[in-house]
Amino acid sequence: MLSKETTNAYCQILEDELIAATGCTEPIAIAYAAAVMRDTLGGLPEKMQVLVSGNIIKNAKSVVVPGTNGKKGIAAAAAAGVIAGIAEKQLEVITQVSERQKEQIGAYLQSTPISIACREDGPALDITVNGERGAETASVRIASAHTNIVHIEKDGMVRLDSPVAEGPQECAAPSVLNVKDIVEFADTVDLGRVESVLKRQIERNMAIAERGLAEGSGAGIGRVLLSGGADDLITRARAYAAAGSDARMSGMEMPVVIVSGSGNQGITASVPVVVWARERGFSEEKLLRALIVSNLVTVHQKTGIGRLSAFCGAVCAGCGAGAAIAYMEIGGYEAVAHALVNALAIISGMVCDGAKASCAAKIASAVEAGILGYRMYAQGREFVSGDGIVVKGVDNTIRNVGRLAKDGMRGTETEILQIMLETETRQ
Repeated sequence: MLSKETTNAYCQILEDELIAATGCTEPIAIAYAAAVMRDTLGGLPEKMQVLVSGNIIKNAKSVVVPGTNGKKGIAAAAAAGVIAGIAEKQLEVITQVSERQKEQIGAYLQSTPISIACREDGPALDITVNGERGAETASVRIASAHTNIVHIEKDGMVRLDSPVAEGPQECAAPSVLNVKDIVEFADTVDLGRVESVLKRQIERNMAIAERGLAEGSGAGIGRVLLSGGADDLITRARAYAAAGSDARMSGMEMPVVIVSGSGNQGITASVPVVVWARERGFSEEKLLRALIVSNLVTVHQKTGIGRLSAFCGAVCAGCGAGAAIAYMEIGGYEAVAHALVNALAIISGMVCDGAKASCAAKIASAVEAGILGYRMYAQGREFVSGDGIVVKGVDNTIRNVGRLAKDGMRGTETEILQIMLETETRQ
């Protein structure tokens, strides 16, 4: 039986992780920092400098910023934050941008120097926005998590200075999460404690998925999947998840409920599970408990990886969705654990080369792997210890994935960023 402390910790993780965000969380974090900097400065800056980690460059340079009439990148995010940002809304900082403000953002980008530089030290998620207005200056730094402000400075006087967490500590502590306890928590928790955040996840993430399909947003991966004549449940689960990302990466001004700091992961961990549950006729209670599995399994995988890395986070969420489907269809720890290990053995090599249109296709592949992992177990098939990075015990395999992502892919991360910057220079 789970202890009261573990139950409370798991409820708190869901409360902390399942929050709303409008737009890709990396540029939105830049907009948030810029809005706080503007408020600290006391007015619009006449000049800005945005100093960010390589991972932020990778995830912000190619994605459309909501409320900017289709503009992409770091400068657009910073401009949106200082012109239209409401700092109190955090990751919904630019949820409601008027048409007049959209025009002002464009004009501000044309008239205001905004320099961008890569920060070589610090955590993978690191954003500093500096502003000048006459003789006045202000600086705001976010580090380790998308809304974690660690430094505020005005005219050289420090107003806030907090320690910066390095590496994967930004996620839930490794000692808290394990698959056995996650399944028991999903089985036994009083849903009244968590249903509000789960229902919000269902409502918002399904809404953007349905809109993405209806409009054929972005690369239109969701529509492509449904256009080939396939009309099976697996294809629909993949298509709806991909369509949510299609819409989000193209700057659709709709909020999503994120997990592990990512809207794409929030969509991937939830939408396929909802589609599956509704088409298979599972009760709302079963759906909510399955979403607990999906979300917590996703966070558990990301604990050893960190918010940002060269390892595609959609993999973690797609495998989480597969584990949740196994939970609905078969139930119990064994089904969840084996489905998860199978899925991780299939797709753990996918790299993250930034937030952009192709994320939708990667999500479709991750969901497919998650469901295949479940189907293998349902038919008595499994990958076993010694098959690549798979070892005995699901949590041990998850630790190996974290090691692969955090340590093994450091060089990959550097090379991906270099390729992206070289490509941008040639264009």
